Amino acid sequence: MAEFQKPSMYIDHNPSTIENGDFRKNVDDDGRPKRTGTWVTASAHIITAVIGSGVLSLAWAISQLGWVAGPVVLMLFSFITYFTSTLLADSYRSPDPVSGKRNYTYMDVVRANLGGRKVQLCGLAQYGNLIGVTIGYTITASISMVAVKRSNCFHKHGHHVKCHTSNNPFMIIFACFQILLSQIPNFHKLSWLSILAAIMSFAYSSIGLGLSVAKVIEGPPARTTLTGVTVGVDVSGSEKVWTTFQAIGDIAFAYAYSTVLDTLGSPPAENKSMKRATSVGISTTTVFYVLCGCVGYAAFGNDAPGNFLTGFGFYEPFWLVDMANICIAIHLIGAYQVFCQPIYGFVESQCAKRWPESKFINNEYAINIPCCGVYYFNSFRLVWRTAYVVMTAILAMLFPFFNDFLGLLGAASFWPLTVYFPIEMYIARTKMPKFSFTWTWMKILSWICLVISLVAAAASIQGLATDVKKYKPFQTEQ
Repeated sequence: MAEFQKPSMYIDHNPSTIENGDFRKNVDDDGRPKRTGTWVTASAHIITAVIGSGVLSLAWAISQLGWVAGPVVLMLFSFITYFTSTLLADSYRSPDPVSGKRNYTYMDVVRANLGGRKVQLCGLAQYGNLIGVTIGYTITASISMVAVKRSNCFHKHGHHVKCHTSNNPFMIIFACFQILLSQIPNFHKLSWLSILAAIMSFAYSSIGLGLSVAKVIEGPPARTTLTGVTVGVDVSGSEKVWTTFQAIGDIAFAYAYSTVLDTLGSPPAENKSMKRATSVGISTTTVFYVLCGCVGYAAFGNDAPGNFLTGFGFYEPFWLVDMANICIAIHLIGAYQVFCQPIYGFVESQCAKRWPESKFINNEYAINIPCCGVYYFNSFRLVWRTAYVVMTAILAMLFPFFNDFLGLLGAASFWPLTVYFPIEMYIARTKMPKFSFTWTWMKILSWICLVISLVAAAASIQGLATDVKKYKPFQTEQ
């Protein structure tokens, strides 16, 4: 086992490997580890992050909005996300999008283009959202694992059996997987995990879509309307308002992936590769969103459940629903890593800057693992990343309704991260004149998205207050 310390000028949470004794082959022109990501791996990361388990709730969202507004809102936010993401891609290097200095994090991009307190606002929104998502994924993955166990219990003992199962053991299992995966030092070495997770996304979305199509064919046709759930029949007037806001918020936040970064290599230029990846990722997710949302609404009508995989009777056909839930769990294992890696990188780089002489933080130990090659072990990475995963698991177990907070976190982060900062950075970088045509419509778009975030936040707070009143701390979560 060999020990070495990173130079003080080289601060990176992804330690470089020295292969064949030639350091230059393994670093880029800025002295950082050579980037090996491509538009294919970037597309996989985007699909992994965007097509999450939230796709299963789109049938409910469409049922709140109806046949007219539902698809329109889906397409609208697809366009907004693609547009602002292309603006963000051009900000990776500054001041020139092709040859300028690289910005390695979202906060670095904001610092280079805007500066001031906006950097702190960006960090608060970004990392608060990332932490909330990782806790929510822990809960959601355990629910899918529990669903597999319960469906087999129902199938074996009959639907009259309660088959109560605690989520906590499955949260611990999920956390153990994350502790192991979190020790992989380089994010681009997790590309295989993102590709696997993307495949799982397609799998469970396709299963839900197939079951919905089968339900539509079987009949009788479900009751659907142009405007969604009917006031006085399905919901009260106030409930219609709140659920409409929640549905719009769910769709808007389902598209947000601005916190996902990839270690793209060049040539070709990083902004061109990222734009291509964005086009592929958003197009793919939009097709699945429209299919799952609209076909799911056709299958269940105004009574669409929050997760349309639970709407096909008592977990029947149990083996197919089991497969879908297993795919969800595998997908969330990968998606957790996509969202937690920026947190790891931020904390580790800040600690390296603060304590550059600390052996505990900076020393790497080269361990030769048979059949796997050399693994670079770092004590701080082991302790910090393990502690973070344990913390998210504990919070998930203490607050099993934490998923309700995610809507609020999303409402707080969607506007600044997905819309406001990309637009403001583009205006600043191009030195766009105030009150010009382009400046005006971009500002209008930003304000409209702010209003959507605010009403969605209000709806999330209302829903959270309702769930807290119903919450029974000693009741087994299902």
